[in-house]
Amino acid sequence: YYITNNLRMKAVVILFLALSVMYCKTPLPMEKKVYIRREHSLIKPYSSMSMDTPIWDYSGSTIVSNNEIRLTPDHQSKAGRVWNAIPLMSRNWEILLEFKVHGQGRTLYGDGFALWYSNEKQLMAGPVFGAKNKFNGLGIFFDTYSNHNGEHSHGHPYISAVVHNGTQHYDHDSDGTHNELAGCQSSFRGQKHDTFASIKYINNILTVHTDVRGKSKWTKCFEVKNVVLPVGYHIGLSASTGDLADNHDVKMLKLYEVDLLPGQTFDVEEALKLVPSAEGEPDRPHVHPKKKEKGSSSILWTIFYIFITLVIVLSVIGIGIVVWQKKQEDRRRKRFY
Repeated sequence: YYITNNLRMKAVVILFLALSVMYCKTPLPMEKKVYIRREHSLIKPYSSMSMDTPIWDYSGSTIVSNNEIRLTPDHQSKAGRVWNAIPLMSRNWEILLEFKVHGQGRTLYGDGFALWYSNEKQLMAGPVFGAKNKFNGLGIFFDTYSNHNGEHSHGHPYISAVVHNGTQHYDHDSDGTHNELAGCQSSFRGQKHDTFASIKYINNILTVHTDVRGKSKWTKCFEVKNVVLPVGYHIGLSASTGDLADNHDVKMLKLYEVDLLPGQTFDVEEALKLVPSAEGEPDRPHVHPKKKEKGSSSILWTIFYIFITLVIVLSVIGIGIVVWQKKQEDRRRKRFY
């Protein structure tokens, strides 16, 4: 009897330690309770998931294996998407994302992937990291290649946030410089260790943290206040490659519902009617490409090029005339003799 109780006690202790370890895997420490919502989460293994699962929809180049969901392989002109079929009705939430972006390219690679909170499942290919333009909702973009021809105030890889209401155009060629709310440079690409991102939306405040250095330490990327997002939208992920390529892998996505804050109210009917919007200035300046102005120096260079061209043309003509005259003189001498 004593031995049986002792074994039970050890089993309870082991179970408690296991649960403690699992709890440590939750993203950031919070004052309020968090509850994982499995119907909005992607948790390994994925082998039992098929392309027509009722909870998640796949399209494009997406490949599902046991330990990851590969949105794109390391090949050119690929695009893949995965979308949660169940609308998210939580007022406050946090997403813990484990991902890996890697490939054969050492200096040139692209394009990146996106985490979406959108009013519709975008299963068709589009120009914004494999999804359509003029989206309605929130996009968190993990951009690995600079398409912008002008100046940037940051390097790549780069993480940014954009909120659209379905009418704005996202200019991918300028890396969304004129659309983003905030962003930060992050060396998440090509790491051998696990890379994570935490996206929190609590009381109209959007906060993004990263853990990409393999030190199990969160680093704040940005925080944006006065962000209005409705409930009833869909969580999704998409990625694309162009002339450059990369593997874009999703290792895990866990969505946590967070309790309402003190004094915070939640009316479902009103929350469904909200229009996505965000206030405040972005964290970085929007830099337009500089246009080359024709000044006195450019005019002088143009005149110089014209002069050199004329000299070369006249020299060729002069040499041709001399050669022709010499041939004519040789012919005359032959006739004389």
